[in-house]
Amino acid sequence: MSGQYGISKAGIDVAKHVKESYRTGEPICVPGNPARILLPEHLINIDLDLTEFEDPLPLALMATRDPESPMALAAATRLSPKAENQKLIKGVFALVGESTRHPLVKRSIDLITENDFSPKAIAFVRTRTSQFIVETRRQYAHALKAILRALLDGDMAPSDFVRQFIELTEAGNLQSDVRQRLVTTLLLSETVRPGIKFLMLEHFNSFPLPTREGIIRAVAGAAESRHIDVLKEELRWIVAHDKQKRMVVKRTAQRMSMPVSDGVH
Repeated sequence: MSGQYGISKAGIDVAKHVKESYRTGEPICVPGNPARILLPEHLINIDLDLTEFEDPLPLALMATRDPESPMALAAATRLSPKAENQKLIKGVFALVGESTRHPLVKRSIDLITENDFSPKAIAFVRTRTSQFIVETRRQYAHALKAILRALLDGDMAPSDFVRQFIELTEAGNLQSDVRQRLVTTLLLSETVRPGIKFLMLEHFNSFPLPTREGIIRAVAGAAESRHIDVLKEELRWIVAHDKQKRMVVKRTAQRMSMPVSDGVH
């Protein structure tokens, strides 16, 4: 529930969470479903209730800070009707237009503002945003196919392929199951060199948790072979090492939170 000025306490908390996600590189997930990454399609779907993400502040933050223009544009589009009758939110909307890193977001905000937040202008921007999201998805899919072909043809170094693959899957805001299928297809393929697979696993912790879990399940359920056994062992080591690191961090935090005794003098 939004307060008197259109901003709620829950919305402020979500905005803090979004800001921290951008700082750490962790994906922003659908409210109540940590296994699903929040996508531009979710933001542009006005029939989908995003609970606290409906608040203007997290939307404004995503429209300003998100590194990918489809996500930023979708957030600005969802924010636009909320600014129509709220003076404070209208000011926030204008500030997004001034601060965003994406020229397309700025132009969309200018268009809506110049048309006095008319439903026709907002609907026009929403339609164009949907088209932009679809076209961007198509471009990223084409780029992924191109680098895979270059790798298999020997025209791209393995390290360059892995770097570009991760950059493209992140920038494309791929759903966790799609990203998981792409990675597991590479890991389980007999035509991909083992060295490339190990390079991919070096970046394992950069994938969202649902993607990592799906990869582990797929590899664990794969037919036995020498290279699959090696992948399983590598994944076991990664998971065990990550668990150990989390335990160290947890124990350190617990020690730091313990009261310090002055002793008896």
